[in-house]
Amino acid sequence: MATLDELINSMYDMVQDAKGIPLAGEKCIIERDHLLDLLDELRATLPNDLQAAQDIVAKRSEMLASGKREAEAIRRQAEEDARQMVSETEIVVAARRKAKEVQGNAEIQARELRRVANEYCEDTLKRTEEAVALSLEEVRKARQRFKSIAK
Repeated sequence: MATLDELINSMYDMVQDAKGIPLAGEKCIIERDHLLDLLDELRATLPNDLQAAQDIVAKRSEMLASGKREAEAIRRQAEEDARQMVSETEIVVAARRKAKEVQGNAEIQARELRRVANEYCEDTLKRTEEAVALSLEEVRKARQRFKSIAK
C-alpha cells in the first residue's frame, strides 16, 4: 500500500500530465478510473495513519507510567536503605543525605522523562495531524479539480 505522500504525488502527476482540452482554458482530461483508484487507496491509507497516531499516544502513556514506576521504585529503595541504618552515627547521616540525593535525582529524572515523552508525543502527533490535514486538503483540491473537469 502506498503512503499518503506517494498517493498525493501520483494525483499531482496525473493532473500535471493530463492533456488539455482545446479552447477550454485550464481544463484537462484525467483518467477517471485511475484517479478513483488513487482516491480509494488514499481513503484506505488514512485510517492507518490515524492508528499510528493513536499508537504514539499509547506509547507516551506507557512511557509515563514506566517512568513513574521507576521513580517510585528508586524512592522506595532509598527509604528502605535509610531504615536499615540503626544508629545516629556518621553512617546514618551519610545514608540519609544519600537517600535524599537519590530521591531528588529520581524525581528530576522522572520529570525529565515525562517532559521528553510529552514533547516527543506532542511533536509526533502535531506532524501526523499536519500530514493528515494536508492530505485531506489535497484530496479536496483534487476532488474540486475533478468536478470542474467532469463538468
